Amino acid sequence: MTEQTLPETRYAQSGDVSIAYQVMGEGPIDIIVVPGLTSNIEMFHEMPGYTATLRRLARFSRVVTFDKRGQGLSDRMTGAPSLEQRMDDVRAVMDAIGARRAVLLSFSEGACMSALFTATYPERVSHLILVGGFSRAADLRPKDMTPAELEERLAQRVKNWGNGDILKRVLPSQAQDPNALAMIARMERLCSTPGGIKTILALNAQIDVTSVLPTIQVPTLVLHRRPDIVVPVELGRQMAAQIPGARFIEYPEGDHGFWVGDTETLIGDIEEFVTGQRDAGNAELERILATVMFTDIVDSTRRASELGDQRWRSQLDEHDALARQTIERHRGVLVKTTGDGVVATFDGPGRAIRCALSFSGAARQMGLPVRTGLHTGEIELRGSDIGGIAVHAAARVMAQSGPDEVLVSRVVTDLVAGAGLRFSDRGSHELKGLPGKWDLFAASA
Repeated sequence: MTEQTLPETRYAQSGDVSIAYQVMGEGPIDIIVVPGLTSNIEMFHEMPGYTATLRRLARFSRVVTFDKRGQGLSDRMTGAPSLEQRMDDVRAVMDAIGARRAVLLSFSEGACMSALFTATYPERVSHLILVGGFSRAADLRPKDMTPAELEERLAQRVKNWGNGDILKRVLPSQAQDPNALAMIARMERLCSTPGGIKTILALNAQIDVTSVLPTIQVPTLVLHRRPDIVVPVELGRQMAAQIPGARFIEYPEGDHGFWVGDTETLIGDIEEFVTGQRDAGNAELERILATVMFTDIVDSTRRASELGDQRWRSQLDEHDALARQTIERHRGVLVKTTGDGVVATFDGPGRAIRCALSFSGAARQMGLPVRTGLHTGEIELRGSDIGGIAVHAAARVMAQSGPDEVLVSRVVTDLVAGAGLRFSDRGSHELKGLPGKWDLFAASA
């Protein structure tokens, strides 16, 4: 995608419902942007600052936006989607783009569902970022508000839907701009019907994920702008305080809409939290040729359920220790563990294959069948992490591998010719996000 073109809208299937999504960037990190009350992934690009903010994120990641069911370009539905259905939609989008784990970057109302998703599926979330969020809808209204008064408030919001009324709360810095008012009014109409927004507002009024926050186990960043009219900053502080180890950053200026104002500072904080460095997209990155190895325990979710948390954690610790020892013995570098797998690099493809075969055999004896993918190419060194197309390729090769199988790309087989390794042809495959057909081979000693 060039700087001028906009991403293509695609669809993921969540049961019988089609969920519209877009992808920007090709970075090694997947960021799923979870919307607030409204969304229309095509129309939002008309809002000043929105596309530029996504492109800034895309300098170091692959950014995915989507319309939740019932809104924007996704399928309409009767009633409002439950948090469980919204979680299904996120999983459907992740599966459609081939993302096993991702950063969840949620905004406003989206923080509730994202917190629940992260607590429920920690293996699929690497980092949780909550911008202008809250955990309990009741905190957004006066404590002494009666049910009748709440009903009247909802009725007034529905009555004003489509006239741009939310501009003065979401983007107060633009409240006096008639062009901005017309744009927001159009955005409201294209995101949802009055009946649709009435249903979702009524459901949202009951949301409370406060009890879930202490169970979140992934690195969490909570960002909030002090002048936020929609969600008071105190609610952001409360969220951060209830999530173990969460980091909280408060900004002295800015609107509720995260795509306006000082976005560079906000996105810079996100980038540093996720990558360990700031402005990685512009940094001079060291590039080297390496063989990248990805591994993954087959059916890890089912095995964890069968064994229980304590026994599964113990087995994962043994798995990680075995991986570390095997990689070091073959002169490799363990880049990171992924919860149920590892990522490593090697300066020689032959050593990488022998390491993969050795680890696969030892893991099988532990009762943990793994699948493995290898690819050789130029990688970018990003502090203690790695990036580049070669990393994506190795991950996609692994995704094609079966239990106890070490799958490699043709590049790898060409580089180890005469090394005494054997390969079985596994045919040509299309790998998600990568051009052309890829010839894959199963390695054996």
